[in-house]
Amino acid sequence: MKEIPQLGLGFWEISREEAKRVALDGFKAGYRHIDTAVAYGNEAEIGEALKEVDLNREDYWITSKVPAECKTYESAKEAIEGSLRRLDCGYLDLMLIHCPVPWAEFRNRSHDYLEENLEVWRALTEAKHKGLIRNIGISNFEINDIKNIQSHSDEPIFTNQIRVHIGHVPTEVIEYCHENGISVEAYSPIFTGRLIGNKEIESIASKYGVSLSQLCIQYDMQLGLITLPRSKNPDHIKENAKLDFVISPEDMAALANIKL
Repeated sequence: MKEIPQLGLGFWEISREEAKRVALDGFKAGYRHIDTAVAYGNEAEIGEALKEVDLNREDYWITSKVPAECKTYESAKEAIEGSLRRLDCGYLDLMLIHCPVPWAEFRNRSHDYLEENLEVWRALTEAKHKGLIRNIGISNFEINDIKNIQSHSDEPIFTNQIRVHIGHVPTEVIEYCHENGISVEAYSPIFTGRLIGNKEIESIASKYGVSLSQLCIQYDMQLGLITLPRSKNPDHIKENAKLDFVISPEDMAALANIKL
C-alpha cells in the first residue's frame, strides 16, 4: 500500500492565483504530499500543476476535504465528485470530513451532527469502494465524534487532521487516535505564524541553527504526527522541507512546557 509522506504542503488561504505556482514550488522543493480542500477554492489550480509535474501518479499524495457544511449523503457525494473533477488526477489518496459540524457552529455546538456525519461517511465509503479515493478520514473530530463513526462503520478511519503546535497539543485525542490505529495529521504547526517572535522558541531554534518554523515543524513530526506547514514564499517552502536535525528529549520537554 502507498505510504503517506510525513511532511505535506498545506493550501489553506492559498489563492487561486498563487496555488499553481505554490504547488510547483513545493514539488521542486521535494514535497510529495499536497493537502487541499473544497473550501480552499484552489483544487483546479493544483490540478493544473499536477499536469506539469514530471512524476508518476503513485509518486505523490493528494488530500482533499468534504466541506464542513455538507452534512447529507447527496451533498457529500457531489463534493467528492467535484474534487475529483477539479484535481483531475485519476483518484484521491485521501479525502476527509473537514469538520464534524458546520464552521459557524465550530466554537459553540448546538447540535452534534452524529447522524449527519454518518451520511457523509457513507458517501466517502462508497467512493472508496469504487476506487475513486484510496483512503478516507476526518478532521477536527473530538473523541465522541470519532467513536460515532467507529460504532457505525467497519470502514477504517485513516487519519484525523487536527491543529497541533507548540503550546497546543491535544494529547487525549492524539493518544486515542494512535491507540485505535488512526494516524494524526497536524495542521498549523506554526500556529498560522503566531509563534514567530516567541523568545523561548527562538532560543531553542538558535541552538540547532534552524528557523523557528523549522523547529516547530520538526517538533510536530517528532510527536509522530504527519505535519502540514503552509507558505506562499518559495524560500520558506524550501526551508521548511529541510529538517535534517533532531530535537533532543530535553528540548522536546522544554517545548512541551511552553504556555501561550
